[in-house]
Amino acid sequence: MESAASAKPDPVRVAVFASGRGSNADALVRFSFRPEALYRIVLILSNNSTAGVREVAHRYSIPFVHLSSATHPNPDDYVVALLHTLESHAVELIALAGYLKKVPPAVVHAYRGRILNIHPALLPKFGGPGMYGLHVHRALLQAGETYTGASVHLVDEEYDTGPVIAQIRIPISPDDTPESLAARLLPYEHELYPLVLNQYARILRHC
Repeated sequence: MESAASAKPDPVRVAVFASGRGSNADALVRFSFRPEALYRIVLILSNNSTAGVREVAHRYSIPFVHLSSATHPNPDDYVVALLHTLESHAVELIALAGYLKKVPPAVVHAYRGRILNIHPALLPKFGGPGMYGLHVHRALLQAGETYTGASVHLVDEEYDTGPVIAQIRIPISPDDTPESLAARLLPYEHELYPLVLNQYARILRHC
């Protein structure tokens, strides 16, 4: 019989924010079913009501919520609704996964040190406003970079400026295009992000 001291702690309750098709969200959810997982996805939130990540939520029976200026034209009402949604699902940790809307300062403050993001470049290079998706890969190819990768970082009030906590690096091929580079990097993102999120959940549970 497992002792109380060695019992696995309750999983950390995670909300995933995504704006697109949700491949990183799917990777996070799939990892959460593994025996070593210390987190559970309890909410998927999007600023896009028709985003593909909605199907990810449906596939795994995870609550999906759409919040944006379309649902709440007043910015203050939007922040209140967002915080209420997170509180009502008892969210402890937020994972941004291709979320293109800036997280409001009030939410950053409420979850300081508990919001992670994955960025498709080796930060601090090629981060900031407008640097997402193919824009990132196009910019680094134009700059003549020979390596790229993915960075997991903490989120603060600005785009991509929070402390980097993990990175994975891959070489760029001479014949790479923005599209081929994005496709080649994605499996590494899917490998890195769940591992980092799980380790962060371990830290939160002090185990």
